[in-house]
Amino acid sequence: MMQNFVPRWLLVGVAMTGGAWAAVPAPVVERNEFGKTADGTVIEIFTLRNGRGMSARVMTYGAILVDLHVPDREGKTRDVVLGFDQLERYLKGHPLFGSTVGRFANRIGGAQFVLNGQTYKLAANSGKNHIHGGRSGFDKKVWKAEPFSTATAAGVRLRYTSPDGEEGYPGNLQVTVTYSLTADNELRIDYEATTDKDTIVNLTNHSYFNLGGHDSGDVLGHELQLFADFYTPADEGLIPTGEIAFVKNTPLDFTQPTPIGARIKELPKTRGYDHNFVLKSDGVTPALGARVYEPKSGRVMEMWTTEPGVQLYTANHMNNQPGKGGAVYQQYQGLCLETQHFPDSINKPHFPSPILRAGQTKKSTTIFKFSTRS
Repeated sequence: MMQNFVPRWLLVGVAMTGGAWAAVPAPVVERNEFGKTADGTVIEIFTLRNGRGMSARVMTYGAILVDLHVPDREGKTRDVVLGFDQLERYLKGHPLFGSTVGRFANRIGGAQFVLNGQTYKLAANSGKNHIHGGRSGFDKKVWKAEPFSTATAAGVRLRYTSPDGEEGYPGNLQVTVTYSLTADNELRIDYEATTDKDTIVNLTNHSYFNLGGHDSGDVLGHELQLFADFYTPADEGLIPTGEIAFVKNTPLDFTQPTPIGARIKELPKTRGYDHNFVLKSDGVTPALGARVYEPKSGRVMEMWTTEPGVQLYTANHMNNQPGKGGAVYQQYQGLCLETQHFPDSINKPHFPSPILRAGQTKKSTTIFKFSTRS
């Protein structure tokens, strides 16, 4: 049964419509059952509405963003993230659609790292390397959820405790991921982690965005601007070499708005973009990291983050992937902006450190802000 956590029409403001003042709906959260896992565990889904035309759905399996409806320049809303309609499709495995990724997003070279003189061996689930938390990362866990709403936001707070030794990582890690849909048309994701033993942590969201609509074809015509002058070159296994290089005079230069497809064919080894860019965040206050514009719909998405890096990925290997509403997703049908510490940063001492010490708390924030223009 649906549950509303604030009166849907609580006044938080007024809007002039046809010469008369009209109520503006307050942000509201709806809670429903989305399905059950094989062992009978109930998976809940939370619909967040901001009262201004946007809505998002987040489920407790994988702390996954299932869909995100955003108005275009004419006020018509479409779902702008790739995914599935049914829980069963997520349970069968998928390319991390909308998932919360951890303990360590992206890659760790040689599937191992040394911390405090001890070597920790991880699953080699990407060739000889480790990727996205292992074979059973946070994207496959059932999270506990607590909905909330305020005068300016609707949200859900999800919690998971990763036990000491899970996927080879040390320490009992307590993680909280909070999704908030604000009245300013922002989807805000706040991450918080604590541990009882020194460990490493690198959390991200792996949504595939298509601002034309999840079923609208490829994103090659999206115009992207990245506020990054540098990137981290990588080897054949996409493990950073340790160098920090200029993007200038490379296909990775998005310092000015550029169609994603303009130079994508110049990257045959990766078949598209799968690169970590160095951002300008101070680690405390969210900084503007990217802006994406889709000309047909007029939708604009800005990405703000406290993280030092972002992985741009363009669904390079997607092929005949069934999706929502009978859609079939193909190569380049979505783009990911995975805010993160750099790949393999635990094995590169000069990279920003992903180490979380016992008793300390790690916090980070990523915001996706939506608007339109002509």
